[in-house]
Amino acid sequence: MKVEIDSFSGSKIYPGRGTLFVRGDSKIFRFQSSKSASLFHQRKNPRRISWTVLYRRQHKKGISEEASKKRSRKTIKHQRAIVGASLELIKERRSQKPAERKAARDEKLVKDKEAKKSAKALRKAEKAKQVAAGNIVSKQQSKGAFQKVHATSR
Repeated sequence: MKVEIDSFSGSKIYPGRGTLFVRGDSKIFRFQSSKSASLFHQRKNPRRISWTVLYRRQHKKGISEEASKKRSRKTIKHQRAIVGASLELIKERRSQKPAERKAARDEKLVKDKEAKKSAKALRKAEKAKQVAAGNIVSKQQSKGAFQKVHATSR
């Protein structure tokens, strides 16, 4: 038994079924039904008609049972050093108890406050020295702002 294939839809045509169309250039087209023949003569694209085999193949319909499921890769965790912190330091910090970590943080905050205070005092002393010397310069002048020149003539 010879089973033909529909030229438009791609479905099977069993013996005794379907029609034959021979074009002017002697190319033979076989159609299973008048529906597929009509759509072919309207010059419709079978890839855009949802029930055709070409459409189903293009849009990957009905092949899920045949194709085996894709294996997903498992992610593997790696630990790497960060710029400014080695891996040992990171592990050490991670293993620290929360109380120790809080104590270290508080100590650092106190230290930073003291450093800020001393820097402020130093700046204040520097400013007082300048005031005493008599050469007070504004922020704009210290940045190199344009000096206004007063006209001497006239």
